[in-house]
Amino acid sequence: MNFSWTIGWAVIGTCLLAGCERSVTTAAPPAINPIVSVPTKVQPKLPAIKVWLGSQELVTEVAATDLQIHTGMMFREAIAENEAMLFVFDRPEYRAFWMKNVSVPLSCAYIDPDGIILEIHDMTPQETKPIESASDRIQFVLETKQGWFERNKVSTGTVVRTERGSLTETFFRRR
Repeated sequence: MNFSWTIGWAVIGTCLLAGCERSVTTAAPPAINPIVSVPTKVQPKLPAIKVWLGSQELVTEVAATDLQIHTGMMFREAIAENEAMLFVFDRPEYRAFWMKNVSVPLSCAYIDPDGIILEIHDMTPQETKPIESASDRIQFVLETKQGWFERNKVSTGTVVRTERGSLTETFFRRR
């Protein structure tokens, strides 16, 4: 997948999420991928898998395509306590998430290729200022109901696994 154009989406404010390098967040937006349109409505529930964060289990929708990633939780009116959305990127780099068109308070975890949570952030509904990762090793982002990590005593350093193994084994296993 080519995510270089996602930086432009973050700059012009037309997506939920943008993978970006800090040095180019204010650059002029590149051409927008014509295949991905600006989200205008909630996306249907995505295929889900179970993930474990220590002993805590979440039923997690997987956003893996460009459109799924850019729509994310936009326009959703609620999220159950043990539901989440996992965003899967093809490579680790700096990431930045925002809450445009999201009215549900969320928390997000920035996760490295080994499935280790490096950062946890609370997100404000409708906030268009991106929450940039401090690390350039973010390959996965997990969004949950706001406060879920704290309520379930999940913190940085926790390893995220799926019913199929590690995040890398689950999403990038060589066939």
